[in-house]
Amino acid sequence: MSTVVDKPWGHELIWARTDRYVGKILHIKAGEALSLQYHRVKDETIMLLTGRMRLEYFAEGEEPQSRELAPREPVHITPLMRHRMIAIEDTDVLEVSTTELDDVVRLADRYGRSD
Repeated sequence: MSTVVDKPWGHELIWARTDRYVGKILHIKAGEALSLQYHRVKDETIMLLTGRMRLEYFAEGEEPQSRELAPREPVHITPLMRHRMIAIEDTDVLEVSTTELDDVVRLADRYGRSD
């Protein structure tokens, strides 16, 4: 059974949830962005399904990098990697991760959310 979770940037469709992994589709509205964040334990891989998106990412102490993801290009986001997804146009992103969904440390958030 799938679950939709509304977010200020769009919504998450959680389409798989077991005791070992979680599968989501993130729908990010054009011009919106997820928080600049990292995870202490959560390990995830994302892949752009539709739309256009810029990914910002860097390890602590490094200079931020930014690039536009190509469709169907997987990116592994390891624990502690700082990252943010920014939609250039309406975007759907496939995310598969470990189960620690509340493991989010927000460094910056345009919607005023904190941990």
